[in-house]
Amino acid sequence: MDPVSFFLIFLAIALIGAALFFGADFTSGIFRRRHSGGPALLDGFDEPVASLPPVLLPADAAPADVDRIRFALGLRGYRMDQVDQVLDELRDQLAAKDREIERLRAELRAPAQPGESGP
Repeated sequence: MDPVSFFLIFLAIALIGAALFFGADFTSGIFRRRHSGGPALLDGFDEPVASLPPVLLPADAAPADVDRIRFALGLRGYRMDQVDQVLDELRDQLAAKDREIERLRAELRAPAQPGESGP
């Protein structure tokens, strides 16, 4: 190959790279500038925007409901925001059930105590 062919191939690769860079608009989304009064610094990636519907549990979740949960796959696995939301909701429901169990146990113990002190 002659030097002109190498130059044309290099030029084509450079033009394709430039078109991809500006076509994908990398400069506005990936790198953001910190506005904290100091000099503008590159701060990293923006937070991802949720574009899928949330995964919800029923108000009174049962083990079968947890078995039926399916999360959307993201670039690196499950969507962390969906998993966190479901786990937070499940934790709240389990805590509410534990409080209800303790309340019912206290009601069962309360009538038995006065009856024991009788004749």
